[in-house]
This record gives sequence, C-alpha cells and structure tokens, in this order.
Amino acid sequence: MAEIIETTLDRVRALERAVDVLGQGRPIALPTETVYGLAADATRADAIASIYEVKGRPRFNPLISHVSDMEMAESHGLFDPVSRRLAEAFWPGPLTLVVTRAPGSAVHALATAGLDTLGLRMPAGFAREVIAAFGKPLAAPSANTSGRISPTTAAHVADDLGSAIDLILDAGPAGIGLESTIVKVENGQLRLLRPGGLEAADIETVAGQRLLRQDSAGATLEAPGMLASHYAPGAAVRLNATDVRPGEALIRFGGMALPGEAAAVIVLDLSPSGNLREAAANLFSYMKQADATGARTIAFSAIPSQGLGEAIRDRLERAAAPR
Repeated sequence: MAEIIETTLDRVRALERAVDVLGQGRPIALPTETVYGLAADATRADAIASIYEVKGRPRFNPLISHVSDMEMAESHGLFDPVSRRLAEAFWPGPLTLVVTRAPGSAVHALATAGLDTLGLRMPAGFAREVIAAFGKPLAAPSANTSGRISPTTAAHVADDLGSAIDLILDAGPAGIGLESTIVKVENGQLRLLRPGGLEAADIETVAGQRLLRQDSAGATLEAPGMLASHYAPGAAVRLNATDVRPGEALIRFGGMALPGEAAAVIVLDLSPSGNLREAAANLFSYMKQADATGARTIAFSAIPSQGLGEAIRDRLERAAAPR
C-alpha cells in the first residue's frame, strides 16, 4: 500500500521522498490546486509508461507536462505572443497551454502521443515545489483509473490506486476541484480544447479575442479530457433531471428540491447558494459519495452554463456518455 505523507506536517520529508521515487522512474500521487495528479518524469519512457499502466490509460491520449517556472516551460515549448500573455497572466494556476514542442525538448514522445505539440501547465502550491526540486517536468494526468471520477483528496487516490503506487502526498482537498482549462493558439485563433478551472471569460479578456469552441465528435485528440466518455462513476448518469426516480441518487444545485427526492438513496447539493465555484469544488467528491451508495443511477439537476458551469456541464456530459 502507498505511503501517505501529509505535506503540511513534514514538508521536507515529502519533498525528499517525492524526488527519490520520481528519480527511480516510478509515479507518485501529487496534490495540485485542480485535482490530484499521477506524476512521473516526463523525460523518461519507462516512467511515462508506468503512468499509462497504473491508470489503464490509452496511449493515444496525450499527457500534460507540468513545469515549475517559465525557464523550464520555454525549454520544452515555443510560445507565441498570445500564449505567452496567457502564461504571464494565469501561471501558476489552472490553465494548460498547448504549444509547439521546442526543438531539443527532453519531454518523451510517449507523453505527447507522438504529436508535435505539447501541453504545458505550471501548477500552484506544493506540486510546483516538487517539480522545482526534481528539476524536470512531470507528466501528470489525474490520479485515478482511466475514465473514472477524478480524485480531489488523497483518500480518493488511496482507495483507487493505493496498491499500485509507492507514494501519495497529502495536501488536503483540492481547492478548485476541476482539471485545468486547456487552450491552443492555432493560426492566430484561440481554441478551447477543454473547459476547466479557469473561466473562459477571464481567458478572453487577457487574450483580447473570443475562444473558439468545437464539436468534440470526430475532433483530433490533442489534449486530455477530450474522450467522449470520461469522468464516469460506476452508476449510470441522468442529466437535467426534473424529478427523482425511486432508488436513484440525486445531486442537485442551488438548494432546489426536486419532486420524488424523498425516495432518493442520497441527496447532495453541489452548492445550496448557487455558487458555481463551490459546485466545481464539490463535483467529483459528491459523485464519489453518490456512487458509493450503490445506486444504479445518479440524477443531476440542471447546471447553469455560464462561468465554471461550462466546465461542470462538460464533465457531466462526458460522465453520462455511452461507455
């Protein structure tokens, strides 16, 4: 079973153990402000292969490389003016930029799924300290079995992958609770590849242009989170519910009760006050709680589409997709 170290209690030991395990080419569970990641040396094929093996992740699905500073980022990616402006505004933070891979980048092709582009992110918090201490970028998808609900606590990781990895760093619950927003500048236009913990409107303000959305059906798999089925619980998912059927679990929003909820296995509210940031932080944790009841279906009431609601709805639509 994985060793769990609370970073607030033993920061020095946590860093030392992380660097040691990563240096052996093995993955660790790393806390970030978005979700917990399964991190390994992005420059080593064997380390990256261990991520795919532990997660059961398809190798055609690229990984994000996490960096500690702009110097490290620029040694692996080529930044156009818009991407640089976004990095300066939002890093460290929940934004991933897909840029052209720099000549001579040591990030292994296995992490990029053979593409000539590279997803880069500078995380906030203890993860950034680990990357700086290690001195190389870390490939780090979410620390969960591929396609399942993303982990927002160390306990989530331990329950899922604890027997398959050596080390889990515990920094408490993830503050944002959604994966990073992923964007790419292409032919001077800014494309949204995955909505996430940074609101699209904030990105548009800094970039000075609109984010182009695309239909994910048939789209090239350029970044994580673009598979049609993803973030799925064991139970089926029913969206935009206006009532609750006997035996369902209910996850609602905004304190609005639904007809029939007295017969629900469990009733959870992402944010009784209707705060989308609170709802995002609770989403994956509540999905896990509902799934743990054994209900065959989890019903979700409607979520507004503005702000972080776009990312929440994206996760729910993928969770509800055919598997």
